[in-house]
Parts: sequence; C-alpha cells; structure tokens
Amino acid sequence: MTRRTWTVVSASLLALALGVLGATLPVPLVSLGPGPTYDTLGTVDGATVVEVDGLPVYPTTGHLNMTTVSVTDRLTMFDALALWASPDSQVVPREPIYPSSMTLDQIQQQNSAQFTSSEANAEAAAVGELQLPATVIVTSLVSDTPAAAILQPGDELLAVAGQPMDSVREVSDVLVPTRPGDMVAVQYRRAGEVRDVQIPLAARPDRDQGLLGVILGARLRDGDIRIGLEGVGGPSAGLMFALAVVDKLTPDDLAGGRFVAGTGAIEATGNVTPINGVPFKMRKAFDEGATVFLVPAGNCEEAVATNPGLQLVRVGTLHDAVTALESLESGGPVPAC
Repeated sequence: MTRRTWTVVSASLLALALGVLGATLPVPLVSLGPGPTYDTLGTVDGATVVEVDGLPVYPTTGHLNMTTVSVTDRLTMFDALALWASPDSQVVPREPIYPSSMTLDQIQQQNSAQFTSSEANAEAAAVGELQLPATVIVTSLVSDTPAAAILQPGDELLAVAGQPMDSVREVSDVLVPTRPGDMVAVQYRRAGEVRDVQIPLAARPDRDQGLLGVILGARLRDGDIRIGLEGVGGPSAGLMFALAVVDKLTPDDLAGGRFVAGTGAIEATGNVTPINGVPFKMRKAFDEGATVFLVPAGNCEEAVATNPGLQLVRVGTLHDAVTALESLESGGPVPAC
C-alpha cells in the first residue's frame, strides 16, 4: 500500500470514527425549547384543571394558558450542532438542569414537589386576593430557626402577635414592624388542641424584619379548591393557576374572551417571582393564538427583547395581574414591560 493510499485510508477511518462518535456519544449539554401550553380555565385529557366546590362558580370565557419549556436530554455532538443553529432552541450545559449530585428520580421528585407547591401557593394567593375566610397552614419550616423546633407541618396558625390570622398575607403584614430576636406570640392548633407559644424571630438576608421561620399555605374554610395537571413539573404555573381560581370565583370575566397566556412562580402571599424560559414560552403562546402575555416584572427585559408580537403585561403580584386584566376588559391602561 502506497503512502498516499495509506493516508487516504487513515483519513477515511478517522472521519468514520468521528462520525460514529458524533452521532452516538452523548455530550454534557441539553436543549431548551418551547413546551406545550395548557388552559387553566379548561380541561386537559378530560380532567378539569381548576375545580371549586362549595362556593358559587361563575362562567368564564377565553383562555388563561400556563406555558412550559421542553428539555431534550442525551444530545449527541451532531444533535447539539443542529440545535445550536435552530432559532427555536437553546443549547445549555446539562449540569444546572440535571445536577450530577442527584439521580434522575430525585430530580423528577424535586420538580414534582415544586409543582405541588405552586398549586398550594396559587390556592393561598387566590384565597387571599378574594379575601375569603381561610385556614392558614404551616406547610414546611425554615431549618435552623427557633420555629423549626416548635411548629410542625400541618399546624393551623390561628393568631400571631395577638391578631387572628385569616390569610398568609396577614401573617406577613403583622411581622413588618418586628426585628430579629423579637419574641412573638403564636397560637396554633395541632390535632384538635390549641396551643400558645412564644417564638423568637430569626433574621433574613433580604429585609430587616424578623423571620418567623415557616412556609405557609392557606385553604378555604368553606369550600374546596382542587388544582391538578399531570406530567408537568416546576413552579412557574402558579400565577396562571391563581388567576383561574379568581376568575371562576368572581362574576367579572377576567380573560374577557381573550387568549391570555403567561408565566410566573407565585408565593402564598401573592408575590410573583421571575422564572426561566420566557422567550420560549412567549413564542409557543403566540403560535397557539395568544394575544396577551403576563410577564413577571423581573423577566420584562428579556421578554421585550424576544417578543414575537404579544401585548406584554408586567406583573409583580397576583393583584397586579387581576387589575391589569380588568383594565384590559374595560379598555383602560395596563402596566407594560
């Protein structure tokens, strides 16, 4: 075999090897892209997404669609190169999405827990927005705080600092003048027994007031709210779930026949927090016919930069979203990104 022939054969074998590796060997990357959207006012696979029993429920029109991001794992080199060139996807390192310190089962459990938490927070936020009588529940505790050694998940919080508690927002409001180290009187019910305790408040890095050290939820005292959607994970559906509850429990038609979509994690107090994947969510919503998109205030900059043609509405709280939709219906101004 001549040297030239040997060179050609070697190059061909190398190209074949690289081709096989490029087509089969996974790389530590994943692709993000538009995921499905779901109308929180409607049904999915025959099941109503948001149901309310024991209270008057009013007719709704239009859509209030939650939006999602799809994740494609186990990319090959060739997959990654093709997706890099696609305007409908973003290739990112795998580690932040699928941490190597966790198994896939643990990641799925975490996503499921976040979604369940978003459902509970949506109910609590909607009940607070509507000012309906509610029972405030301890859902979890902040580790290394005095409350963690006293309270338990499932405890019913009856009063804080001598004031009866009917919503999560009231708990937050009553703690505004406090400082870390202050003692606060807490009355709670556990297994039918009412107990009174004094709890020292902990510190929190984001504000001066004292931290009780509990994560709270709320459930209706009269009636039942059920939020359910199989096969979806993460916290970003909270805002749209809460809006669906409010829409069904008020005579005003929030969507007003419009196709409204949006995203945003929600706290039990009604605060809406930023999330990831807004450009993909907007694009999918636009493709499906949405005309209005609710954007967490912290995501406005990227939303404006990647807007496919939606009317963007800036929201910082559930109340912001409700009043903005009411203003749209009446022809008034709305806060834009």
